[in-house]
Amino acid sequence: MLNGPIPPQVDPRKLADRGVTLKGELPLANMRRVGEQLVKSEGAVAVVLDFGRDQQKQFVIHGVLDTAVEMICQRCLEPAVLPISSEFDFAVLWEGKSADALPQGYDALEVGEEPLDLHSLIEEELLLALPIIPVHPEGACQHPEGFEAPEEPADEEKRPNPFSVLAQLKRDPNV
Repeated sequence: MLNGPIPPQVDPRKLADRGVTLKGELPLANMRRVGEQLVKSEGAVAVVLDFGRDQQKQFVIHGVLDTAVEMICQRCLEPAVLPISSEFDFAVLWEGKSADALPQGYDALEVGEEPLDLHSLIEEELLLALPIIPVHPEGACQHPEGFEAPEEPADEEKRPNPFSVLAQLKRDPNV
């Protein structure tokens, strides 16, 4: 296991042949697209990437991301700190190779002769893990001053169903 900063670019095939595990943190401030979704780009993403081969000798990457981000709650429009955790599995394919024969549970990751941009891959996975509609946990929203929850409607008078006449006609054999 290699602890420390996550390298920006790697050759996943070489790391898989050696069975390398990378463990480290990436600052949220370095992730521009993720930062656009957040209130503050403070903090870091804890990353663990296991490179190896599966039973079919396929190059694979298993990754785990953990962080906490601050986003705008869509219920109360106040900042909410949300824990984010994600796991992913990639099968590394040569560019242009078909992903049809991949075992179930793997996403295809096409890599050519160029090194894999690991930071972009982590940013993509974090974007996918962010909630589509961020909200505080149930009951934790802080409503602004002057906000009053709508009152429950009083027992409304029971109005007659306008189609009840048709039901009576249907039952009446003389019609």
